[in-house]
Amino acid sequence: MKDFAISVVRDLRQRGYQAYLVGGCVRDLLLGREPEDYDVSTSATPPEVMSLFAQTYDVGAHFGVVLVPDSQDSSTQVEVATFRSDLSYSDGRHPDEVCFTKDPREDVERRDFTINGMMLDPIADQVLDFVGGQADLAAGIIRAIGDPPRRFSEDKLRMMRAVRFAARFGYAIEPATLAAIQAHASQIHQVSCERLRDELTRMLTEGHARQAFLLLDETGLLREVLPEIAAMKGVEQPPQFHPEGDVFVHTLLLLENLPHPAPATLAWGALLHDVGKPPTFRVAPDRIRFDGHVDVGVKMAEEICHRLRFSNDDLQQIVALVKNHMRFAQAVQMKESTFKKFVRMPGFDQHLALHRLDCLASHGDLTSYNFMREKIVAMPPDAIHPVPLITGDDLIALGLEPSPRFKQILSAVEDEQLEGRLHSHEEAIQWVQRELVEK
Repeated sequence: MKDFAISVVRDLRQRGYQAYLVGGCVRDLLLGREPEDYDVSTSATPPEVMSLFAQTYDVGAHFGVVLVPDSQDSSTQVEVATFRSDLSYSDGRHPDEVCFTKDPREDVERRDFTINGMMLDPIADQVLDFVGGQADLAAGIIRAIGDPPRRFSEDKLRMMRAVRFAARFGYAIEPATLAAIQAHASQIHQVSCERLRDELTRMLTEGHARQAFLLLDETGLLREVLPEIAAMKGVEQPPQFHPEGDVFVHTLLLLENLPHPAPATLAWGALLHDVGKPPTFRVAPDRIRFDGHVDVGVKMAEEICHRLRFSNDDLQQIVALVKNHMRFAQAVQMKESTFKKFVRMPGFDQHLALHRLDCLASHGDLTSYNFMREKIVAMPPDAIHPVPLITGDDLIALGLEPSPRFKQILSAVEDEQLEGRLHSHEEAIQWVQRELVEK
């Protein structure tokens, strides 16, 4: 992708236009990281860009943005944007109008943070830095370009991005930039729920989730975007089970130990698994209790996922993680049929991973986790997902009228099969006749 991006710059230069790599790819290259994508900034207008390349896509020409795909590899594409200055931002997210310019400095000055505001001439291998980005990169600082309140009033999502970049790179947010985020935090609701969800998901899965959520809390953004998580602060837990501290501390420890990269649904399940504890907290005579916190947490998780516009598949998995995270305590005592049905739930590897994270972030006892892993490994796949011994047609052949009861009968037969008490079609038929039909 880098070679193609450089070729785009070269083609623009050969036609007499200014052109540079810009933004996050420059930052990552200076850090010795492989950029996820490459952006080009140029003095060419969108019509000029589109006339220069054989294939282009108008993804935002009114903002000066054109997508140029690699004719040799359709999966490789570079975003080419015309130098511009942005005018007003009435929606707190997108410029109402842009003004194209020939000056790269003007283009940089409307961008978000200094470390994202550098340009690179890949032909001469020269950095154009009008905003002190190299110095902030070396010092580990996230600093808004120009006036921080103005940058955040223009685009409220930049507040979330500041937190994400600071967490990802282990940088500090410069004091004036931090103060501006704190002052504007309540305005984050102008950003669409989908964009907030995506930023939060990146924070959860980029490998620095604990620091990201500490910064969300420090900036005041946490109580705005996820008040249910902010409510965990100070909610005590019984020390015999949770020596680590309150619900917020416990949750942060789970986030700290997430695998990297982490599946998004596992990360959200870890974040929300105890979301029902704050509203169910009570001090009983024997100890602190959270009666019904799982059921409450399931409803809260559903509400959060709906609010953030998760897909139905992701919502179901996240809610299932919340719903089942306490079941592992009974793993050793489970009947064979219950155990096998439990472990064949969709995405069970995430359930098991969440249980391990939960244990490591509290009492540290992995007895149930180790038991389940060993038992699953020892089981052949057909013992967990056996071929059904009978079907509804067999029940009809026995003289039963089709009804909702069929599901109960077939489930009962499956339980007997999973318990190892039925092994064949004939045994299953006899069992149905003896246990259900004749009675």
